Amino acid sequence: MAILLVLLLALLPHMVCKTDRCSISNPHLPNHKYHQLGDLMIGGIVFQASIYSQPITFTELPPPILSGNFVLIPKNYQHILALEFAVKEINENPQFLPNLTLGFHIYDSYDNGQRTYHATMLLLSSMEKLIPNYVCNIQNSAIAVVGGLDAHISLHVATILDIYKIPQLIYGSTPLMNYKTPGLSFYQLAPPEALQHTGMVSLLLHFNWTWVGLLATDSEHGEEIIQNVVPLFSKKEICFSFIEKLPKYSDMDGLAGMLEQGVKLYDLIMDNKANVIVVFGESTTMGTLRWFTFLSKSPYVTSKPKGVAWILNAQIEFASSAFQHTWDTEIIHGALSFTMQSVDLPKFKSFLKKKNPFITKEDGFINLFWQDVFACILPDAIPSDVPEKICNGEENLETLAGPLFEMKMTGHSYSIYNAIHSLAHALHAMSSSKHKRRGLTDRIGGKIHKKDFWQLHNFLRTVSFNNSAGKLVSFDQNGIVNGGFDVINWIVFPNQSFIRAKIGNIDHLSPPEEMLTINNENITWHTWFNQVQPISACSQSCFPGFSKKGKEGKPFCCYDCLPCPEGRISAEIDRIKCSKCNEKTYPNNKRDFCIPKIISFLSYEEPLGISLASFALSFSLTTVLVLSVFIKNHNTPIVKANNRDLTYTLLISLLLCFLSLLLFIGQPGKVTCLLRQTTFGMVFSVAVSSILAKTITVVLAFMATKPGSSMRKWVGKKLTNSIVVSCSLIQATICILWLAIASPFPDIDMVSVTEEIVLQCNEGSVAMFYCVLGYMGFLALISFTTAFLARKLPDSFNETKFITFSMLVFCSVWFSFIPAYLSSKGKYIVSVEIFSILASGAGLLGCIFSPKCYIIVFRAELNKREQLIRRKD
Repeated sequence: MAILLVLLLALLPHMVCKTDRCSISNPHLPNHKYHQLGDLMIGGIVFQASIYSQPITFTELPPPILSGNFVLIPKNYQHILALEFAVKEINENPQFLPNLTLGFHIYDSYDNGQRTYHATMLLLSSMEKLIPNYVCNIQNSAIAVVGGLDAHISLHVATILDIYKIPQLIYGSTPLMNYKTPGLSFYQLAPPEALQHTGMVSLLLHFNWTWVGLLATDSEHGEEIIQNVVPLFSKKEICFSFIEKLPKYSDMDGLAGMLEQGVKLYDLIMDNKANVIVVFGESTTMGTLRWFTFLSKSPYVTSKPKGVAWILNAQIEFASSAFQHTWDTEIIHGALSFTMQSVDLPKFKSFLKKKNPFITKEDGFINLFWQDVFACILPDAIPSDVPEKICNGEENLETLAGPLFEMKMTGHSYSIYNAIHSLAHALHAMSSSKHKRRGLTDRIGGKIHKKDFWQLHNFLRTVSFNNSAGKLVSFDQNGIVNGGFDVINWIVFPNQSFIRAKIGNIDHLSPPEEMLTINNENITWHTWFNQVQPISACSQSCFPGFSKKGKEGKPFCCYDCLPCPEGRISAEIDRIKCSKCNEKTYPNNKRDFCIPKIISFLSYEEPLGISLASFALSFSLTTVLVLSVFIKNHNTPIVKANNRDLTYTLLISLLLCFLSLLLFIGQPGKVTCLLRQTTFGMVFSVAVSSILAKTITVVLAFMATKPGSSMRKWVGKKLTNSIVVSCSLIQATICILWLAIASPFPDIDMVSVTEEIVLQCNEGSVAMFYCVLGYMGFLALISFTTAFLARKLPDSFNETKFITFSMLVFCSVWFSFIPAYLSSKGKYIVSVEIFSILASGAGLLGCIFSPKCYIIVFRAELNKREQLIRRKD
């Protein structure tokens, strides 16, 4: 039930209260009586609150306890007492409003639009009866309204108050007033709901809750909240497992249908995968949630109970109807709630301790409240046939369960307290201004005209003060109080007591990504979760190394986890897409972070480089030894018969080939890259050209031995030198063109080998590189063909057999080189080329020179002219 607290102001310059009878008015109470209220003047402020018109009774199977058609919330009685306390505190301060005395009247809206409009019109009329726009008692003119508690009530009141320019200070949830003219009569004592919505998103993301249920009140305001919250949550990748309206247990006639709806909603919550439920409710929503405890024992419920982490908005107080005071509260245990930032007022607790229906005769609500919460009847109450407990005045408010009443000021009561003081400070500023002081004292007959008080808006907008707790109270340019929210953790106990444990806050001055401050260690979760943070997600989190892939036909929060493809990583949880490492790093095996690449090149410090260099030096030494053997025996027949110059040229070129391999080992530099391939190509071309000249010489020499042969003139150094020089010049021309067009240069390869940054020589022009190899292969193929055709020459002249084998090895090596070269990566490309040079060079050295060295060194008797000119029979 919503309350309309109407604050009426008595402006009495230089006058004091001449009566001790001031009142709280409730036109809906029996006999329509006014009641005393201490030393307060009649007149003043209009206000909304929950009041009680009938004693509460309940049966073994408790239905909602209704007054007329509305559920009673005893805890809201504190709102009335906060109003009374604030007005009393102001009036007792001689330094504040010395010529003014505040009074108030209280009206009940009954959570009904028709009665709200009726109560609002009453405060604009004479106090005795409703006559719109006619006020005979000008001292009782309402100049401000504090209320209502729920959004739709505030909107009904504002519809009328806007016409009269009367300020309305709302202390509960606020309606969306976008269509209203801004700055007229709307002041908000609670922080804006947009801040609360943003803070709630931050809270959910803080705990990684992306799959939640949403409950909102079944009202226009609830619909507005859904329309605003759903896009906001979705933008932050929070999905809703369900969105449902909370039934309101307020109409006895529709109770059966609402209970049926409650059973379905309970089953939905308990069977759902979402463990977190966000609730945007109103002042009576806690009583609605506590019905779930009652419904869980219903035979119509099919689901098993489970723990739920409730996220409650600031409008929801831990309150319940009097008939619910024995119900289990475990369902709320561990809930997280937003509350308006407030401080405790010690004097307020002392004020409450003095409240007793046997002492406080002027309070028209305390009798009904007392009977409801203590389940007794006052001695002067109407007797009933049912024997009941009699109230004796020894009942203590401090013994009441928290859901029924609290001695500590709640957030809503604190807002009411600040609202009254805001009005008082605005009145003080208005009365202190020179213009208003002159306007008030110059009136004829001391009459006060209501038209003066609409100017109170100008002072309310700029009001700023520290309340009795030392907290600053001020409004922004939109009439909204400057402040944030506290985040509290509800810890409830079986005896109905509870603890509000503050675990964080929402700072309204911070940017959205920094507004939430929270201490996880201080949170007590529902016992179902065994003090472990609940998980609420449609799908399990995708750990690093995996990415999310949405499930077809499901919300975007429902997905499968797929491992990152090769070359990509995801270093965070729930990555939508795997990303590439930068060029200097590569993914680890789990693909969850990037590892710096190592710099790689074929160096002398690694086993492969040392081995290849050792082979190159070994073959170079072997070539030198062979060359020294041939030089030492240069006059022997076998050396002369094999053309000494060509032999020396071939051996020297092979020596240079083996030594050129050292250019391939070590960190590539500009000079080494220029010399590496061209040197290899030239010296190998000289070697192959020498072999070709040697083969042709052998063939011509055999043919020249025939009588009358015309080939004698071709046999000699001139031909062989021409072959070697011409063939080498062609290769030299190719190399010069290569260096001129696109010369090799040092390069970095970050792509071919995943784990390495390869320092290499870029060939500049791949086509020219293959031209060099192709030409060398062409010479080798001609040599092989020539030697193969001459393989059946007589043994004494048959050096062509050895050349055939050597060129067969040479061609086999370089034909195998091409696929091996193309399939290798990094430093192994260089290794393949070095191995090919070593293998082909060793093949030439071994096949051509090892038989001759054997004869020269070990079979000197065969190294004679007679052996060379011997013919076949």
